[in-house]
Parts: sequence; C-alpha cells; structure tokens
Amino acid sequence: MNRHAQSAVMFLLGATLLHAGSTDLYLRYVKAGLRPLLLLAGAVLIAAAVATLWYERRGGHAEHHHEPRVSWLLALPVLALVLVAPPALGSYSAMRTGTALQQAYGYEDLPAKGPLRLGVADYAGRAVYDHGRSLKNRELKVTGFVALDRAGHPYLVRMALNCCAADAQPVKVALTGTIPPVLRPDAWLEVTGTYTPQRTKDPVNNGPIPYLSVTSSRPVKAPADPYDETWNK
Repeated sequence: MNRHAQSAVMFLLGATLLHAGSTDLYLRYVKAGLRPLLLLAGAVLIAAAVATLWYERRGGHAEHHHEPRVSWLLALPVLALVLVAPPALGSYSAMRTGTALQQAYGYEDLPAKGPLRLGVADYAGRAVYDHGRSLKNRELKVTGFVALDRAGHPYLVRMALNCCAADAQPVKVALTGTIPPVLRPDAWLEVTGTYTPQRTKDPVNNGPIPYLSVTSSRPVKAPADPYDETWNK
C-alpha cells in the first residue's frame, strides 16, 4: 500500500470516528465520557492523512513501493463500523457473566414523595448493601432488558461499563410477583414494584442478586445509551 493509499485509509478511519462520535453510534462501543477523546482521535487521523498526502505531493519520497491490492482489505473493518453497527450486548452475554454489583461508598438521599425511578444498579445496590432501608414502602420504577436463565426465571438487567463494550458486565435484578406471562429476552421493560428482602446468588460467580416484587410492567424502547454506568461512579 503506497502513501496515497495509506492517507486514504487514515482519512477514512478518522472520518468514521468523527461520524461515530457525532452520533449515538459510539455508545455501542465506549461509554459516554469518552466522546471528546473519540472526536479528537478522528480529527488527528484526518489531519495526519492530509499532512501525509501533502508531503507526498511535494516529493517527499522519490521511490514508491507498490504493495498487493489485497492490502486494501484493511479498509473493510472501517467500512463495517459505519455500515453494520453491532447491537448492544444483551441477555446472551448477561446470563453467561457473573453479576458485577459493587458496594457504593454511600447512597444519595431519595425524594420523600412519589414513585422512585431507579437504575438497575442503584436498586440492586440499595437492596443488597443498604438492606432496602430507603426503599421500603415505596413504589419503585426500574427499567432494563429482560434475561431468562436456563430454568426460565426472569431478570431485569443493565450492562455496566468501565471503559468500553469489551469490559461490559451485567448487574441483575430477579423478578417476582405479577410477571407478564410472555417475556422475550432482550426486550426492554419498565417494571413498577416494591422492595423485597428476598435474594438469590448468581450461579456464575455467587454474587448477590436482589429480587424486585413486580406489581405492573410495560414494554419500552431501548435507551439511546444501552449501558448503565452508575454502578462505578
């Protein structure tokens, strides 16, 4: 691959990063806080491509080495990033990975009145490590995607990120009570219910999984950011 081709591939990669960073596409790969770095990397690659091409046109290299055309296949992964965005990690990964629930240093005060809208990790942490003290006798609303274990028991799950999708780990809440008769894995659900002290252990890593007693539920659209980061803040 000659310098012109290298410049073209760098430019394509930089443009792809800018495209991903300027849309919600990047959320399939990295957490939201890395967006500025992704945009910066794209801009640097485009600048490097332009500089390389300018240097080449000014006669920076007298000799040109022609590499096999098959080297252009290096551009295919870049095109795939734009044309075929992978789905967010879901129930298949969640049920084969142990819960990543971690104890927080402390829990913020919750509103004194009205239904409480909590993330899966927030509910799970308060239920397990705070023993549900702030959740008792409150109506709770929790949203996540559905996962079923081998016995068909339902869980509400969010995948948590440290950095990127490669290190995503699930936080799980087991469901009991008024559960819909038909649940489709990976479908997103908003569950209304109440705290229960009932717990189980994750069969993968023996981590604690709290239950949520369901009173009603409704299907919802997947959020723009499918990953939950609140657990490691």
